[in-house]
Amino acid sequence: TKDLAKALAKQCVVFNCSDGLDYKMMGKFFAGLAQAGAWACFDEFNRIDIEVLSVVAQQVLTIRTALLQNAQRFVFEGREIKLNPTLGVFITMNPGYAGRTGLPDNLKSLFRPVAMMVPDYALIAEIILFSEGFGEARVLSQKMVQLYK
Repeated sequence: TKDLAKALAKQCVVFNCSDGLDYKMMGKFFAGLAQAGAWACFDEFNRIDIEVLSVVAQQVLTIRTALLQNAQRFVFEGREIKLNPTLGVFITMNPGYAGRTGLPDNLKSLFRPVAMMVPDYALIAEIILFSEGFGEARVLSQKMVQLYK
């Protein structure tokens, strides 16, 4: 997300979530994003308490509804604010760790899932080495990956 935002010259705020977050703080965060048109990546989003996540779902839905209506201004958390339609909200989750909760269905429906995997560093190195003219790229790439592990 950060690299894409940088390539598009968009401000991107990365925020590490914890179980100490409450809905008021998240509301202020979303209000700022909506007005600035910035992007935010909430890292380890599923560490937030389930009760807070339910309110966050309503907050995100309010912003999404305003975006779908092409609104210039909208009422958010009891006050009218301007809406910059370039805002973006992204989340990351690590579901296997202790202390993590699953997302409520109403929140899950507001985000598109994307699966991530570890890249094949040997293959990437091999292709780069071949493109630079190395004849023994396969052997060299495996040695490079082993060296930098």
